[in-house]
Amino acid sequence: MSFLKTIDTRPSFTPHESGPLPERLISGDPMFRTWAQDVARGETIHTGVWETTPGEMRSIKGETFEFCHILAGIVELTPEGGEPVVYKAGDSFVMKPGFVGVWKTIETVRKIYVTVR
Repeated sequence: MSFLKTIDTRPSFTPHESGPLPERLISGDPMFRTWAQDVARGETIHTGVWETTPGEMRSIKGETFEFCHILAGIVELTPEGGEPVVYKAGDSFVMKPGFVGVWKTIETVRKIYVTVR
């Protein structure tokens, strides 16, 4: 087992395709593509690349911690009761456990993600 993992930001393998849960969709028809690239610590840490087309949905993290680094596109996150924050290519952010808000993809977004559950 290697303790070093390079994340391929333009993976050539077929992604898992999905979309938001119907009860979380606010507007648009966003489609998700996920290139899962690593799992560690008994399935509690997941790393990969995720992409979504424009749309707006509720984001509910529950007990999950997520680090994101935007590779392309523009997203606006609005925490419940808070002000909107815009992230674009080159920006990084963390959504901590308990985060609830709105994820609005303005331009198709591709990000590196690391989730810890």
